[in-house]
This record gives sequence, C-alpha cells and structure tokens, in this order.
Amino acid sequence: MSENTFPVYKVDVIVQFYRTEVLTGQEAKHFTKNDIIPNTKAESIQRLYMRVLQLLFRFRPECHYTVPLCENVQFPMLHEWVSPVMSVYMRMCQFLPLCQVYDFSLNDLLNPKLKRTITILSAIQNFLHFRKQRLEMMAVHQQSFRSDMDRLQAYTREIKEAEKKIEKLTTIPPEQQAEARELASALAELTTNTQREYQDVTAMNEMVAQCKTEIAEISQKLTQRKVDVATLKDEISKLKSQIVESPEELKNEMERMKENVKSIKMSKELADERLVELQMLVQCAGQVEAELQVLLKQLQDLQISMCKTNQQKEEVQRLAAMNEALQKDLKSLSSEEAQMKRGFAMKLDKQSKNQIRRQKKKEVKDQQVKNIYGQYDKIHQKREEFVKKMEESNRETKRFKEKMQELRAKCNQHTQKAQEIYERLLTTLEQYNKRIESIVVETNADTLKMKAHF
Repeated sequence: MSENTFPVYKVDVIVQFYRTEVLTGQEAKHFTKNDIIPNTKAESIQRLYMRVLQLLFRFRPECHYTVPLCENVQFPMLHEWVSPVMSVYMRMCQFLPLCQVYDFSLNDLLNPKLKRTITILSAIQNFLHFRKQRLEMMAVHQQSFRSDMDRLQAYTREIKEAEKKIEKLTTIPPEQQAEARELASALAELTTNTQREYQDVTAMNEMVAQCKTEIAEISQKLTQRKVDVATLKDEISKLKSQIVESPEELKNEMERMKENVKSIKMSKELADERLVELQMLVQCAGQVEAELQVLLKQLQDLQISMCKTNQQKEEVQRLAAMNEALQKDLKSLSSEEAQMKRGFAMKLDKQSKNQIRRQKKKEVKDQQVKNIYGQYDKIHQKREEFVKKMEESNRETKRFKEKMQELRAKCNQHTQKAQEIYERLLTTLEQYNKRIESIVVETNADTLKMKAHF
C-alpha cells in the first residue's frame, strides 16, 4: 500500500461520490461523513461494499445472507450473522486486486480503521471512474459503428438505385428495339452521306477559293497593266512635249503600242471569259450552298439528337463515375467495416472468453448455490417436520388445556355443588345438633322429673 497507483481522495469527495454513483434512495440520504469520521462504522462500510458488489457484479445483498450449511451442522442459527460478513469478505478479496489493493483483511470489515477505509474507498472510486470512462468510450465506438453501418446501408441503397437507373438508361425496351435498330441504321447512312457531302463541299470550297485567288491575281495584273498604260501615256505625252522624234521611230513605237494594246485586249478578253466561268462556278457554288444549308439543317437535327444521346452518355458516364466513387467509398467502408468487425470480433472473443469464465464461475457458484439450496431445503424440510411436530404438540397442549379448562369448569361446578351440599349438611347438622340438644335438655328435664317422682 506504500506505492499506490491511484489518488487518495478526501472524505467529502468520497462521501459525495458514493452518494451519487453507488447508493440510492434512503441509503444515499443516510450515508454521511460521520459514518467514516472520526470512528468508522462497520455496518455502513459493509453495506457500502455490498452495494459496490451489486453495482459491478449484479450480486444482490440478499444473496450474502444465504447460509451454506450441511445437514449435520448443529445450531444453524449461529451461522446467520457470520455468513454475510464472510461472503462480503470473499467477494472483496476477489475484487480488490483489480483496484490495486492486495492486502484486504477481515479486520477491514469487522473493525475498520480510518486511513485504511479511505484508501480502499479511494481505490474503488478510481476503479469506478476508469469503468465509467471505458463504458463511455465503448458507447462512442458503438455509436460510430452504428452510424457507419447506416451510411454503408445508405450507400448500398444508392448504388443499387444508380445501377437500376443505368440499366434503365442503357437497356432499350423490346418494343422499341426495332425502331432503335432502324434509327441506328438511318444514323449510320446519314453519317456516311454527310461525310461524303462534307468532302464534296470541302472540295467545292477549295475550288472556289482557288478561283477567287486566280480572279484576285488577274485583277491585280489588270490594275498593274492599267497603271502601266497610264504611266506610259504620261511618259509618251512628256516625251512628245520634250522630244521631236523622227516619223519612223514614231511609227515603230505606235506599232509597238498597238501590239501592246492588242495583247492587253486579248488578256482582257481572256480574263472576261475566265470571269464568266468563275461566275458560273459561283452560281453553282450558291446552289451547292443552298443544298448544303438543307443538309446543314438535317445535320443540326442530327446534331441535336446526337447531343441528346451524348447527354445521355454523359449521364451514364456520370452515373458510372458516381458508381465508381460509391464503390470506392463502399470498399473503404467495407475495409473499415472489416477492421471494425475484426476489432469487434476481438472484443467478442474477449467477451466470450470472459463470458465463458464467468459462466464457469457462475456454474460453480450455481452448483454451490444449488448444493446450498439443497442443504437448505433438507434443513427446511427438517425444520418443517420439526414445526409440524411442534404444531402437533401445540395442538395436543391446546387440547389438554381445553380439557383442563373443561375439567376445571367441571371441578368448579362440582366444588360449588359440594359446597352447597356441605353448607346444606352444615345447616342440617346444626339443626340436628340443636334438636339433639333440645332432646337432651328435654330428656334431662324428664330424668330430673323422673328422679323427683321416684
């Protein structure tokens, strides 16, 4: 006890704790500081230990008073006071090593000391605090386990609902499978036709772009030629004003100029022809564009339907992603559940082992209790037989008493009658004696008279 692993509390703290946590009702009201200080009361301490055992092991105080006696024990009433004290002592010797108290003695019950009882009660209080904390932790773990199980059930329900939705979205009803096949074939044909038309349109656009580039080049060349002609005319006018040339040179230059003009006219005619061809191509491109617009409308309708299908596919993908996330959560929860189950299984194993030990102890105790009850039943039977004999003897004594009372009544009656007879006899005897006396007197008188005559 010199090296305690628990704090020693004050008396007020101990009394308050045991009044609130252990005792109930009138016992809590009557348990005060005076039961410990200055002189500890053995009865209150024994009652407190009984309540502690009842709180921890469900061992009621009435069970301490069962007397485990054999048949041949004489005077069993003498053991009725010793049995509860010895029972509490044996249970406390088994319990107090859990509270780090290893030297509990019988003197601590019969003649408890102040410091000793305070240390023992402090040890029990510390153990009860530890037990309460463990019970709260177990309650928290059980609550978290229940919430995890509820979440797991909710996730499994949501996963099943998502799988059902995915099946509904992915599976086509049998009534609409033929239409779906026709639509799929029509969509395939439309996609092939649109791809071909897109290719044709791209080719026509390339042709139109080439024509536009050629027209731009030709127009650039024409503008350059016009600029060149204008510059040449300016130069000619300048030269004419500055230089007076010979007629032959002028003729040659005029011929050259005519040839240049002819070549320019020829190029212009070619450009006009090319423009006419390009205009025809542009008209054809306009018709193709109108047809393409019609096709574009059809393609837009197809695109809307494809968008719907894509949205459905996105929903399916989103649901699949949700399903995967939920499956991951389910796997994590299943792993947590497995860990919880392992911990719970370990706890259950420990509890089962403790339960088996308790069951064995309980069976041993039950066997002892059965033996005790058997012995008690036998003693009780003997007591009942003895009580029956006592009752019979009491009945006989009652009968004898009644007979005695009757006899006394009869005797009283007879005595009264005898008294009356006696009184009558006395009166008659007195009367007789008086008569005798009167006769004697008369005879004496007669004799005297007789003597006188003689």
